[in-house]
Amino acid sequence: MEVTRRSFLKITGTAGGGLFLSQLGIFDLAKPKAYAEELKLKYGKETTSICPYCSVGCGIIATTREGKLINSEGDPDHPINQGALCSKGSAIFQIVNNPRRQTKVLYRAPKRTKWEEKDWNFAIRTIAKKIKETRDKTFELDGLNRTRAIASVGGAMHNNEECYLWTKLMRAIGLVYLEHQARLCHSSTVAALAESFGRGAMTNHWIDLKNSDCIMIIGSNAAECHPVSFKWITRAKEQGAKLIVVDPRFTRTASKADIYAQMRSGCDVAFIGGIINYCLQNNLYQKEYVIEYTDAPFLINPDFKLSEDIGLFSGYNPEKRSYDKATWKYQYDEAGIPKKDKTLQDPNCVFQLLKRHYARYDVDTVIKITGTPKDTYLKVCETFCATGKPDKVATIMYSMGTTQHTNAAQMIRAYSILQLLLGNIGFAGGGINALRGEPNVQGSTDHTLLFHILPGYLKAPTDKELDLKTYIEKYTPKSKDPKSANWWQNTPKYITSLLKAWWGDNARQENDFCYSYLPKNSGNYSYISLFEAMYAGTIKGLFVFGQNPCVCSPNLNMTYKALENLNWLVVMDLWEQETADFWKRPGVDSTKINTEVFLLPAASILEKEGSVTNSGRWAQWRNKAIEPIGNSKPDYEIIDSLYKELKTLYEKEQGVFPEPIVNLNWDYGETLNPHLVAKEINGYETQTKKQVASFAKLADDGTTACGNWIYSGSYTEDGNMMARRDPQDVPNNLGLYPKWS
Repeated sequence: MEVTRRSFLKITGTAGGGLFLSQLGIFDLAKPKAYAEELKLKYGKETTSICPYCSVGCGIIATTREGKLINSEGDPDHPINQGALCSKGSAIFQIVNNPRRQTKVLYRAPKRTKWEEKDWNFAIRTIAKKIKETRDKTFELDGLNRTRAIASVGGAMHNNEECYLWTKLMRAIGLVYLEHQARLCHSSTVAALAESFGRGAMTNHWIDLKNSDCIMIIGSNAAECHPVSFKWITRAKEQGAKLIVVDPRFTRTASKADIYAQMRSGCDVAFIGGIINYCLQNNLYQKEYVIEYTDAPFLINPDFKLSEDIGLFSGYNPEKRSYDKATWKYQYDEAGIPKKDKTLQDPNCVFQLLKRHYARYDVDTVIKITGTPKDTYLKVCETFCATGKPDKVATIMYSMGTTQHTNAAQMIRAYSILQLLLGNIGFAGGGINALRGEPNVQGSTDHTLLFHILPGYLKAPTDKELDLKTYIEKYTPKSKDPKSANWWQNTPKYITSLLKAWWGDNARQENDFCYSYLPKNSGNYSYISLFEAMYAGTIKGLFVFGQNPCVCSPNLNMTYKALENLNWLVVMDLWEQETADFWKRPGVDSTKINTEVFLLPAASILEKEGSVTNSGRWAQWRNKAIEPIGNSKPDYEIIDSLYKELKTLYEKEQGVFPEPIVNLNWDYGETLNPHLVAKEINGYETQTKKQVASFAKLADDGTTACGNWIYSGSYTEDGNMMARRDPQDVPNNLGLYPKWS
């Protein structure tokens, strides 16, 4: 009999070694085995979920009895963690069963020094009235259709369906100040990786680390912050891979390195620039890959110039500290196809420009900047560049040790250049892997709880695109190159299907599919600007959902004062955290703070269902194990109640521009069903209501609705693809698991 990992743990955990011997057929223990099954059925029900900490996306099994959580453990069937959990994931039991859990609605009236317990009806009705009152007083019409007096932060702890509902509701209300954790932790990743590869996420996935010949960890302490990732790094090392760790500190990650390269903080551009120069000068790049699969042979406008002394490019304006990119263009032939020089010798080709730019990063200059010992640095260059061969591959892992720098986007772009030169993108064991820090940073970014983008990374409209035709013309890139994938040429299909998902039958061709309902941006409404506006008194109401600005903001004194300038604040969390009780912090007089505060008790991940997306973009389904504790509620139920109350208010009392709210397509059941939300995100045919199979089936004429085109295919006519748990690793044992998630 074949004993799987799962069956082994089941056997040894329930009835001891004797039962294991029985399964092997050594002797018969039928009665103890039956008794073990009886105990399992009698004392616990198992439910699978996904860990709520970092974005590795480990599987968890929750065991419940009589509606209470009695045990939590790693899921042995899960491909990523295979039953293992780090210290954080192992402690999930303490999240659910915790005396500090907030299980009642709390309300703080202006100038009061204590919380009052309230019921949900009071909270939802009062908050809806506050939204309407603030919105109506501050709403800007004339095509802008927005309010700059209400803001929202948070979302990386939400399920995908909750993020989607929230962005849908907030845009309908007219918010432009809409942000979440990724602005602080990983916005530089999107700016760099999206420019390099088209997407701002990990290029590969966690298990794929085992396929690497060389792993460079820079700006990350993965052994502590993403412990289960080290399971696969260790697997790679066992197969002969070299681990390079670049860090100012000697960390637990560094302790496992084959090469530990210490450097001064913030020197990544110089450190990586030197490796790029070493690669170019020693002809270690993968020539065929560079010629055929990158833009290295493309010819650039001869007017584009490099500054040989300080590394700036033509078009730089020192006063504005920005570039005019008029000279930053390819040369095109008569057919509109970029010209190329596959010999890589033309002085205007990308390769030669790159070579000239990076020539300044000689080894001696680099080590003076970084402080890295020369012999160590040369060893890093030699080891990593040895993967510039068809049969070798390397990967780079980084996190907030990179992204938090002011020049982080340039750092990550340098990683991209190096990996493209070596031919390490698009292969198993290769890539650039941005390690997200919360369970759904990737999903909340995909569903865009961020002011400048709509779900699926569609551009949020500005005051320069007041109609759909102008929007489509501006944001639909055109290419005559037959080799150009250019999936953004389908922007008309994506935006039209999104509008149909949001406003349903009300969105018709003759009214621009309700495009006018979307709020229009006219400036920077990102996280720092948001709190500056709050400090200035522009923002009157704030939602804080699953985030804690009074811990994560860069200027806490300003943040506290900004919160004091609000008329109202709504916090949704499992705990009474620092932002919710900012008004009773030491050194302040609560009786002088007018902010009205609502603390709404949220359900934990085991008390609701829905999907989350890990760093490797596996969208996985969490199942509900128990009912919410006390009076806490799932985020999606709170959002649902708030919308319905707000819609009722506008239907009864009207108000300024009520149409986006009262006409919103919101048909998810009397008690919101997250499966219906997931189906809308996937997309469907508006006439037949059949789920579409993929984004290739979307149309621009209103015959399809889709909440997020990059998730089209996640919930098809065949069912919930995110809930799949087929453990078959095919093809070729690469760790892809194509039918898991």
